[in-house]
Amino acid sequence: MRFTQRIVVRGGGDLATGVVQKFYRAGFPVVILETSAPTAIRRAVALCEAVYDGSARVEDVRCRKVSGVDELEACWQAETVPLLIDTVGDTIKDIRPDAVIDAILAKRNLGTNCGVANITIALGPGFCAGKDAHAVIETMRGHNLGRLILHGSAQPDTGVPGEIGGKGNDRVLRAPTTGTVAIQKQIGEIAQQGDVVFMVDGQAVCAPFTGLIRGMIRGGMNVPKGMKTADIDPRIDIDAHAISDKARCLGGAALEAYFYLRNQSKGDLQ
Repeated sequence: MRFTQRIVVRGGGDLATGVVQKFYRAGFPVVILETSAPTAIRRAVALCEAVYDGSARVEDVRCRKVSGVDELEACWQAETVPLLIDTVGDTIKDIRPDAVIDAILAKRNLGTNCGVANITIALGPGFCAGKDAHAVIETMRGHNLGRLILHGSAQPDTGVPGEIGGKGNDRVLRAPTTGTVAIQKQIGEIAQQGDVVFMVDGQAVCAPFTGLIRGMIRGGMNVPKGMKTADIDPRIDIDAHAISDKARCLGGAALEAYFYLRNQSKGDLQ
């Protein structure tokens, strides 16, 4: 079964990719809106890599960068998700989507509101349900992850990564100085404690514990001091090229939110 309602997903990072996959598999024509220079860390599971490479594939979802709205239909006919460079959402009016899902995860609202589509859904803090979006989805790990919020906001950003395998803040590796990144360990490799993971202008960043490299910014990128540049997971047996449990949860929540809101409005899907 294929639906005709177009879905816009703002953002193409790893969590947004989980959202895209759910709607793609459900049979909706989906389009991603991205910036011209995304800085995704978990690049192996982020469709925004199509910005740099022209195309990307994550699991069963293929994505292609396009230059205009007139190219969307050809992508959908080829069962490919199109990606447009559009930071502020100017193309939304031309796409005429039934739903806009803000999955930028910027911890603040970058221009989404209830008027941009029949249904507006936003992930994470920075949005108020009923004002900025028709529904907000909780993104903080824990009991409420993926919960639909119809009144109010998600939990505020703590700035502290969720704990995995007893590791929290030390999972995130940051740039020690402003400069250019030189990668020493690739996504999917095991880093032993003390191994150099990457360098910024000659300054080494080492693995604080033995783990799997799940995220690494693109080599050669210029980063400011303190920027998240890589992440390491103590669970060495997971697949760094598979969509994460959190991304799948949020994707399922977004799909649930869409159908829930359609049912609430008594809209008929065609």
